[in-house]
Amino acid sequence: MEAIGKDVKRLKPGDIVAVDPALSCGRCDQCKNGREHTCLNQKFLGCPGQIEGCLSEYIVMPEHNCSPVPKNVNAEQAALIEPLSIGYYASQFLNGKKNIETIGILGAGPIGLSVLLSIRTMGHNKIFVTDKLDYRLLAAQKAGATWTANPEKHNVPAIVKDKSSRLLDVVFECCGKQEALDQAIDILKPGGTLLIVGIPGVDRVTFDISKIRRKEIAIQNVRRQNNSVQPAIDLTGSGKWLPDFMITHRFTAEKTQEAFETVANYEDNVIKAVIKF
Repeated sequence: MEAIGKDVKRLKPGDIVAVDPALSCGRCDQCKNGREHTCLNQKFLGCPGQIEGCLSEYIVMPEHNCSPVPKNVNAEQAALIEPLSIGYYASQFLNGKKNIETIGILGAGPIGLSVLLSIRTMGHNKIFVTDKLDYRLLAAQKAGATWTANPEKHNVPAIVKDKSSRLLDVVFECCGKQEALDQAIDILKPGGTLLIVGIPGVDRVTFDISKIRRKEIAIQNVRRQNNSVQPAIDLTGSGKWLPDFMITHRFTAEKTQEAFETVANYEDNVIKAVIKF
């Protein structure tokens, strides 16, 4: 942090901060009721017509969106707090659910891996992870996944039934694909819960109403994160999770285009890339 405004109280120049890219208004009924993540006037960094992004030497952000990290958390780890906080928030939907033994995560990108790290810190240790990229499955295994499978190579429902005859209690869908939603329903037990974390690239998705009705599947959408930045910082600072493995690539500002293309095309075993100024 280079400089602060005169009314800023909890930050000082020189601080390393984790930045929440979603700006809420603080005035609408959602914000007033503690749901800033569903603010009716929310704006995002880097979205056309909203707020310019971070590919510049300096940006100005509200104090509320900047959280200082402890001295043992470096800038790269601070950059991971945003996806980690989303994974943490998603994991909190397990609170209050009884007899959760087996959990699935469909999609092992930064968000899916953040969910994995989060539920591992909660003590869950029977976690099944799928992804179409084998190197990401390897990363999931190293991060604590119990079983993994590639849906393009394996019969995922058959593997789940073999590993857990009663199927899965909860599935986190973290890739935004229709086929993953369909598969989630197949591998959930009757009375199970589907948590939709991934963002589909289309406006409409479908469900087999017969399956979800007969199984009485509960479906919960998960919108970004709410009040989860500080817990993510605390877990990082305490060493209770070790997220550094997600950063696989580093680029200078001059190679920004290459960075975007690498991530968009899933090149060179990329998971998370950072651009350093």
